[in-house]
Amino acid sequence: MNVFRLIGDLSHLLGIIILLWKIWKTRSCAGISGKSQILFALVFTTRYVDLFVSFISVYNSVMKVVYILCSYLTVYLIYIKFKATYDSNHDTFRMEFLVVPVGGLAFLVNHDFTPLEILWTFSIYLESIAILPQLFMISKTGEAETITSHYLFALGAYRALYLVNWVYRYYFEGFFDLIAIVAGCVQTILYCDFFYLYITKGKIDLKDSEYYKGAEKETPDVVL
Repeated sequence: MNVFRLIGDLSHLLGIIILLWKIWKTRSCAGISGKSQILFALVFTTRYVDLFVSFISVYNSVMKVVYILCSYLTVYLIYIKFKATYDSNHDTFRMEFLVVPVGGLAFLVNHDFTPLEILWTFSIYLESIAILPQLFMISKTGEAETITSHYLFALGAYRALYLVNWVYRYYFEGFFDLIAIVAGCVQTILYCDFFYLYITKGKIDLKDSEYYKGAEKETPDVVL
């Protein structure tokens, strides 16, 4: 494992911990998209189902279990423990618009037409766009809390570091995974506007973002 992947994993874990800490400390999940968290839980479940059939290393297995447990814990906190604070009125992105096309794409474009490979490919595609309900929610409110911005930045940094990891592996190991790289690029692009606002202001105020100009003119809310 190279240093870029290690730091990327730690950044990913940090983002998850920040989110859980924010929810638990404030006893509120206001500003957090439950739908994005459901999608991330689906991502980790489908990606790490190989826990039952293969072993790579203790580090690998532990991280997989941690990601799965943390994702379901987050969903539990949002929809059960602190349900009264969940802002469902703004979290209206329809998840099937992401899950169904991604599922179809995973069947059509994959490395090997086997159940585990299709599930892995599905998780890669879905992870690249799973943050969209969160971004959509923030675009409706116009602003994200500082701690939520830290969470988003940590996730964006994780994906950016993984892109560097893939470049490193290509040059030093000859490894190249087009599916993972393309999906990673898409995911990183989604965070670019947040990177700029986070670095320049430390807090995401989407009223200053060109990407979200006109958010108030979007189509009427739809509920899944």
